[in-house]
This record gives sequence, structure tokens and C-alpha cells, in this order.
Amino acid sequence: MTNSIVIVDTYYPAFLSSIGPIIQSSKSYFESHQNLMDQSFGTSDAYSHNLKTLGWNALEVVANSLWLQSKWARENDRYIWMAIEKIPPSHIAQIPIFSKIWRALPTLLSILEYQIQNINPEVVYFQDLNIAPLSYLRKLRKQGKLVVGQIASPLPSEKRMHHFDLILSSLPNQLEQINSLGIKSDFLPIAFDERVLGRMGTNVSRNIDVSFVGGMSKYHSTTEPLLVSVYSKCPTLQIYGYGAESIRDSEIVRNHHGERWGIGMYDILQRSKVSLNRHISIAENYANNMRLFEATGMGSLLITDLKSNLKDYFSIGNEILAYSSVEEAGEMARWALDNPFDAAEIAVRGQNRTLNDHTYKNCMVVLDGILKKHL
Repeated sequence: MTNSIVIVDTYYPAFLSSIGPIIQSSKSYFESHQNLMDQSFGTSDAYSHNLKTLGWNALEVVANSLWLQSKWARENDRYIWMAIEKIPPSHIAQIPIFSKIWRALPTLLSILEYQIQNINPEVVYFQDLNIAPLSYLRKLRKQGKLVVGQIASPLPSEKRMHHFDLILSSLPNQLEQINSLGIKSDFLPIAFDERVLGRMGTNVSRNIDVSFVGGMSKYHSTTEPLLVSVYSKCPTLQIYGYGAESIRDSEIVRNHHGERWGIGMYDILQRSKVSLNRHISIAENYANNMRLFEATGMGSLLITDLKSNLKDYFSIGNEILAYSSVEEAGEMARWALDNPFDAAEIAVRGQNRTLNDHTYKNCMVVLDGILKKHL
């Protein structure tokens, strides 16, 4: 018997806006969906691609893409009421009166419901725990679906989490919190989609000395001090990501080159001799973000903050470098530029480790076992 799963994902609105013309120019939903997946944003279709090889009927749905979902709606004789789509679905889902109104109209949520109804999967897998109203989560569970959530960001309310049969996280401290609430949880690591390498150009010159690709927000309080320290040692530092308006240091602002998403982000990592990384506050003392594996997967030398479990992923000093202070991060970046041969050797070993141990091909074997245990 073939198990089936729908993976419900949401993408950053800024990325969806930037990729809109590509989706609009595609003739069909299938073509639009594939073009979007080929942009390699987030986990893209790494889950479904690898679950299919394990015998699953699997599909990703980008539930907040108005252009993509409206194509599906038109092809299936459904329609979307456009005006309310300016309000983020996660906001509507948490406001009862909006939720009731929204569910009565042909909106993105109703399209998602139609898609899930058509596929009739055993598992509905939410990459965004806030996207669906609680009433819909209850409905899915009453239908006998295994409702699963995955998270490595600030947790939603306890009430919301209790509407999931299972919640997965790559953060051990979050799993402790979820378990303490009496909610079933399990560990699922973050990984790298090795297919990205085939989507990039070959023989690309590493013409960026040091790069940082990441956001600036209240959850990233350590980011600016890190960048200031590295910049003081490596003035060629290049910075990319959202939140540039929150940077106070004028010199750092001048080195900020805007947002990069998906393939554009991977291009920066591929061209970087050194890639900086840091974790948000909710990670506490645990190494856990996608950049660990994106940077190493693209063959850049990763310099990241030292965490208690980092050694479980990489050999520190041999496959990556890890700093205990922002000052040390600056010194490591300078060393890498002054010792390019040694730094490149570490980067190669880091890439080999990621391609051997930290791919979504491996990760989905773990997920396959978890889901079958709970079905």
C-alpha cells in the first residue's frame, strides 16, 4: 500500500513577489509549480522528491502563493476572492471572526482544502504551524488524517500545538518544551538539497572573500556585533538579507547588497570563500539552522558560532570553524583569507561531510520511519 502526504509550506512574501513574473508566465499550474520549486527556496520540493523514492505519493503545496494557487483554482473550476488575500493567512487564522468569514469565501485556505480533499492523503504535513485555523486542523483529524507540524522558530500557543498529532523539530530544547505539554514530538534534522549543485553553473569563481546571508531582526541581536567585528578584520565582507534598515553601523550598511533568495542565495554561497553564520536566540546553545548545510554544501568555508551539539554535525577545526566570541569570528575570517590553501581544504572536507551525511535524501529516510511509526 502506498502512503500519501501533502506538505503544506509557506514562502516569504518578498520572495514570492520577486518570482511572480516567472509564475505568471507559466501556462499551467504544474509548470508554475515546477518553476517555483526549481528556484530552490527553503526546502523547495526536497521532501516530496525524496519521499517518492521511498514509495510515498507526495506533493508540496505553497499555500500562500496567490499566483500559483489561483492557477490551480482556475484549472479546477474554483475561484479566489482576491481582496482579502492582502491579509496574511496566519493572522486571519488567529482571529475568530476573520477566520469564519474567510472560510465562507473562495480564498487561499479554501483552495488548500480543495487540494487536500482531492488528494486525500493519510498525512497532512504543515511546515507553518500558524497557516490553518484550528477548526480546519480539527476537521482533518476527525477525517483520520495524521496532522503533523514542523517548527524551529518561536512556538505558537499551547492551544494551537495541541491540535497537531505530532510536532517535529530540529531543536532539542524545543522538543523538551513540546514534550512537557504532553504533545507527541520527534527530532528531525535540517539538511541540504544536493540537487542545487546541478542547478548552478560550473567552474564558478570564488570572487567573494567573506559573505553573510541572513536576516536582521529582534531575534538576531548578535548579528550586528558579529558583522562589525568581521568587517574590522575583513573590509571586503559582503552582506545580504532582509532587515538592512535596522543596521546602525554606517560602514556595515554600505556593505549591504539587499536580499537574496533561493538560487540567488546559493550563488552568493558558491562564490564565497568564507560564509558567516550565527543562530537566533531561540536556538539557545544548539546548532540548528539551514545555513550550516547550505554553506558547506556549496563548498564555502563555514565559520559559525560554537554550540554544544555542533560536533554532532561536523568535525570542528577540520570540516568547519567555530567561534566563541565575535572577536574570534573576525580573527578566523582573517586567517582564512591569509591562508587560502588551508582554508580551502577545510571547506572541501566540510562539503564532503554534508554531501555524505546531511542531505534530504538521508533526512527523508528518518522522516519516513517517524511517520510510519505514527500512522
